[in-house]
Amino acid sequence: MQAIGEILIFLLDLAWWILIVHIIIGWLVAFNVLTMQQPIVAQIQSGLNRLLDPVYDPVRRILPQTGPVDFSPIIVFIGIHIAGILVRNVFF
Repeated sequence: MQAIGEILIFLLDLAWWILIVHIIIGWLVAFNVLTMQQPIVAQIQSGLNRLLDPVYDPVRRILPQTGPVDFSPIIVFIGIHIAGILVRNVFF
């Protein structure tokens, strides 16, 4: 049973790091440190968008429109944290 908990914690940690990378790349592109004309940046950003948009979309439908500011990553972070707490309480 503990092995299942360890696997779930690993997957939640992996999701957390993927979100961090997505946010940092988004900021670097927004502040023109990186440009989408760089092929590797465009590929990473496109891949992360395809990976995370199915996660963000349900959250975006619930949240009110806030213009250019997207609060869905914050809600997903909170969800991952809550899921981690629940997994630790159930499996450990």
